[in-house]
Parts: sequence; C-alpha cells; structure tokens
Amino acid sequence: MKLELKNITKQFPGVKALDDVSLTFSGGEVHALLGENGAGKSTLIKTICGIQKSDQGKVILNDKELDLGSLKEGMSYGITIVNQEIQVFSESSIAENIMMDKLENYRKSAGIDWATLNTEAVVYLERVGLDLDPEMPIGSLSAAQKQLVQIAKALSRDADVILLDEPTSSITENEVAKLFSLVRELRDKGIIMIFVSHKLEEVLEICDVVSVLRDGKHVGTQPISALNKESIVEMMIGRKVLVEEFDELVVDKNDLILQAKDVSLAGVFEDASFDLRRGEILGFYGLVGSGRTELAKTIIGHTPKTGGTVLLNGKAVDITSVSQCIEKYSIGYVSENRKEEGLFLEFDIESNITITIWKRIANKISRAIDMVKQNTMAKDLMKQLDVRATGPSQIVGDLSGGNQQKISIAKWLAADCDILIIDEPSVGVDVGAKSTIHQLIWELANKFGKSIILISSDMPEMISLSSRVVVFKERKITGVVPGIATGNQNYADMSREIGGLMA
Repeated sequence: MKLELKNITKQFPGVKALDDVSLTFSGGEVHALLGENGAGKSTLIKTICGIQKSDQGKVILNDKELDLGSLKEGMSYGITIVNQEIQVFSESSIAENIMMDKLENYRKSAGIDWATLNTEAVVYLERVGLDLDPEMPIGSLSAAQKQLVQIAKALSRDADVILLDEPTSSITENEVAKLFSLVRELRDKGIIMIFVSHKLEEVLEICDVVSVLRDGKHVGTQPISALNKESIVEMMIGRKVLVEEFDELVVDKNDLILQAKDVSLAGVFEDASFDLRRGEILGFYGLVGSGRTELAKTIIGHTPKTGGTVLLNGKAVDITSVSQCIEKYSIGYVSENRKEEGLFLEFDIESNITITIWKRIANKISRAIDMVKQNTMAKDLMKQLDVRATGPSQIVGDLSGGNQQKISIAKWLAADCDILIIDEPSVGVDVGAKSTIHQLIWELANKFGKSIILISSDMPEMISLSSRVVVFKERKITGVVPGIATGNQNYADMSREIGGLMA
C-alpha cells in the first residue's frame, strides 16, 4: 500500500499554500504530518482526500493516478478523514451519524433496518470506548464525545488511507490511550495512517515517520527514531524553543473573587464546590463527561443550575444568561468548540474580535460602530497573538484552525473581563502559537490580576500553568492538587496525584 504526492502546488490569492510538495506515505506505518499553523497541512490534507484540487502535481495511490474532485470521490478510493473540526448532523442519532454514508446498505422494502444499523454502530462505538445509546441525538453529546463518534465513523468505512487531523484535540489521556491502541491495530493491518497533530509527545509515542511542512514547502522527512521533541520543533519553526516554566503566581488566599458552593445540575454533576482567588489560574481536569465543562457553563448562565450557590466577591449572584454574565459580572468564556460556539465563521476577523465590545465602541447617538477603534483593536490583538492572516478584513472561516483559536481568545481579551474561563485553549494550535497563548494566559493573571479557570485535557499544559488543579471524576469534584510552581511539587508528583484522584 503506497500513497505518493508528486510536485503538489496550490495557490490562493496572496499566498502560495503549497509549493512543489512531494511525499510518500506507506502502509504499515503511522506517518506524522507536522508544521506550524499556515504551513500548508490543511491544504495538503484536503488535496489528498479530494476536497480541493491542486493547481499542479499528482496524487497516486498504489501506482494509480487519482483525479479527485470531491470528498465522495476520495472515499470511493478508500481515503477517509477524521476532521479536527466537529462535523455532525446534530438532530440525527449517533448511529445515523456513524452510518450516514452507508444508509443504502440498510434499506429494506419497508424502509431502513434500524435495528441492524444500530447494532452495527455499537461495534464502532465500543472500539472508540464510548458506552452510549446509538439512538441518542448526537447534538446532546459533548464536543469530545462527538469527536470520538467521528473516529468511529471513519473506522466504519474500512478505509485504506485514514487521515487523522488533530484526533486527540478534545479528549483526555484515557481516551487517547484507547485511540492509540486502535491506530496501532490499523497500522498493523497495513493501512496508511496519516497523523496530524500539534502534540509532539503524542507524535513521538505513536508515529513511525515524521514529515514537516514550513511555509508551504516540504522541509524534511525523518524516521521517528532519529528525532526528539527539540529537533522536531527546530524543523517546524527553524529555531529552538525553550521548555516552558512559569513562576508561582503570588495571590492572597483570602481574596476570593468567585465561589461555588454545592452547585448542581441534575443528572450532569452534583455538589460542586470550589473557590477562585483573584489573580490565580485554577485548573479543571477530568475525563470527558466528568462535569468540568458543564460546571463552567452553569457558572456563566448557559445552563441554569438546579442547586447550590454562586458567589462573586462574597455576594450571592444569580447568573441567568451568558450576556448578563459578561455585561454585569465581567466573566468571559472561551469555548472548547470554536466552530459551533466560539466564532462567526462567515464574519471577518475584526468583527469577531470586537463583537463583545460593540456597545462600548458605538457612537452614543447614532449607535454606529466606531470603525477606527474596531480596526485598531483588531490589529493590536492580531499582532499580540501572532495571527497569520492577510488582515483584519479576512473571513475567519478561511483561517487555519490554530488561527481561529487565537481569534476566539482575542475576543475575550478585547472584552477585558475580570474572570476568564478558558476551555481547551490549545486545541489545534501549533507549538509556537501554543507557547504564545500559554505566556499570555500567565501574564493575564500575573501582570493584570485576571482570575482564570483553565479547562484542559492536556496534562503538561494543565500542570505547567495552574496554581491549583481541581480534579473531576464521575460528575463530582474529588480533590484539589497544589500547583507545580509552589516549590512543593514536581511534574511526576502532580501527575501521580491527579491520576490517583481520578482512579
């Protein structure tokens, strides 16, 4: 089994996304495709699976040149993709989403054989570690569960080439272990596995070969045995980066800005209690469905709580909507799901960044937005976060996943909230941008006194940034672990203690 790309070139207005790229992917190995945001990975993936045609070059599968004009054509040759961005039919069942492209196989004279379809869907759900009713509407699942369903869908296609685009972006270590076991199983069957990720620890663990793109060009391919994290980073960005270490955040333990006391949401989580100090970074860590994101959304008024009390600066508050949370209580929320909740993809960058402050920059009489202020704010934040774009007028939907994430964060930086809840900040973000975002999160707390709740499935991210880590298990908080910068902890100790509270 062999997939060859020969001299692939793709030009967009103002940028050459791919510049004479030639690569070979072989069956029986997991081949990592790496590069910073904007390096050309997404364009190359779309070319391989047929979503878009290259301007020049050839795609050859098992010595047969392919002329792909659509994703459906790619699938007809056994090429399938697990997208980083969640793409599901929210009103349909889990089983329907898994079998959507195969419904004709279950058609009978009286209609669809739902019993057989559901039974076979369960097989693929079990392979990705999901114990769910196949008839449930998929719209009710968390982002991480939807992502695992997408992986189950790819497995159901019995493909010869599987492209995994940031497959672990919203899942925790337990889910990752299950997924990697599957990847190894598929690799050993001779399937071509192309793995796109910004998590270099995972690349080193699961991949056999690494290819790197930089500025649209192929800069090298190496066996994983010849590489380490530092050498991969140097290939990606052309320079070395330092290991992230952050000083301890000095906070007053008695200066509590936000408290939750026995907060519950019936059937989702129960009796959750924590306190957030002014100027600290408080981590929320747990498995998918453990209640961490659901608690955060209840705090901001997205979902009404069914019990307990929320206090802000020592006073009980009743937050009933997200808009009230922002405008009255100065609490912002960076969603884990930027596509569905975080951004308006059809709008330009400056509109997305400034939407939270339109009232603030509008003319009091005419109510018209001050376009100069909007443009200046957008440019400043784009520069601060190193957003790779043609300018503030570029449509957000045309940006790479990592740059979209930066815009999602920039929106709340513009709002200048006192409390910021950041859910999976580095999902789909490359190593350089990830470091930038981490430094920014730490500076928001250290220099500007912002109070931050950090929700992450990335253990190194959680441990390096958090002042304390609140651990969730089975819809409850099981304990709080002191941060690594206190001087009393190291990475191994923290990881072990967090794992013990989740066991």
